[in-house]
Amino acid sequence: MKSILVLCTGNSCRSQIAHGFLTHYAGAKAVVYSAGIETHGVNPRAIATMKEVAIDLQGHSSNLVDEYLEIPFDFIISVCDLAAENCPVFPSKTAIRLHHNFSDPSKLQGSEEEIQAAFRKTREEISTYCQDFVAKYLD
Repeated sequence: MKSILVLCTGNSCRSQIAHGFLTHYAGAKAVVYSAGIETHGVNPRAIATMKEVAIDLQGHSSNLVDEYLEIPFDFIISVCDLAAENCPVFPSKTAIRLHHNFSDPSKLQGSEEEIQAAFRKTREEISTYCQDFVAKYLD
């Protein structure tokens, strides 16, 4: 079983969505963690947009990356540029580091419909990325 850490700035939206999808797609092949270089709490819109695809983030928490420094991760995936640039050094020298900067729907200002559309677009981009990751690294 592989261990995966998903990193973002606040561990509130993109990393939580990726955490949900990776857990879903990897099943028993991996243990998934998510963390941020800061904590902002899990975004209610991230929870709602994932509920639309039957993935429950309700029990997730926003965690600092420092909580996981002793875990020997197989993969560390950063989902925003700020987290990639400010990620601490992990003791595991064998972890494969991957990065993809997904747009942050929580920063969008606009109508409720526009914001929901942005969350759904980011969700689908992350879903595709996670499916591809599982197929490439875990199957």
